[in-house]
Amino acid sequence: MENLYLFVLMCIFFIILPGPDTAIATKNTVTVGKVGGLKTVFGICCALLIHTSAAILGLSAIIVKSALVFSVFKYVGAVYLIYMGVKTLWSLKKKEEAASVEMNTKSKFVSTSCFKQGFLTNLLNPKVAVLFLTFFPQFIASESKTFLPFLIMGTTYTVLTAVWSLIYVYLINQISVFMKKPKTQNIIEGITGTILIGFGIKLFLEKAHN
Repeated sequence: MENLYLFVLMCIFFIILPGPDTAIATKNTVTVGKVGGLKTVFGICCALLIHTSAAILGLSAIIVKSALVFSVFKYVGAVYLIYMGVKTLWSLKKKEEAASVEMNTKSKFVSTSCFKQGFLTNLLNPKVAVLFLTFFPQFIASESKTFLPFLIMGTTYTVLTAVWSLIYVYLINQISVFMKKPKTQNIIEGITGTILIGFGIKLFLEKAHN
């Protein structure tokens, strides 16, 4: 592996750019609390480890190089993001009606739900596979084997994502007094739902890579 410091610096720039992962972590931290945010981050990191394994095994290369496979993966991810966005917006409408039921069921399902949302949002985003297969190889010497470099870079990217996400969740949770006011929550959920739908539509309309 070459230029480790440059790789880390570039990873940080990629990670802090707002995307679907940030949107879902924000929503779950604001609506559920720190535990919800942490579960979401854990789900995201588990998905990144799967992307790392896929890159090592060459599965990501198949996704990137095959227009059909990439399109299927892309559309599934897009539909999921749009679904999450619509679900978030719809929950605003039903919040008052479901308030009493939610209080009784929330603690039972919240951990699994937040983990699943973080996990699927990242796993079904083909841009992560593209990132791993186009960005990572630039830091691998041409004569080297790819197993160890991909493992190191994938692990590094996952750790950096975890660190940034934990800091982000902590900061969001620290201003929870303001963030958790019903009016503020409604605004954030509305913005998050719209952003997720926007990311889904953008992903849906993007051309497959040849």
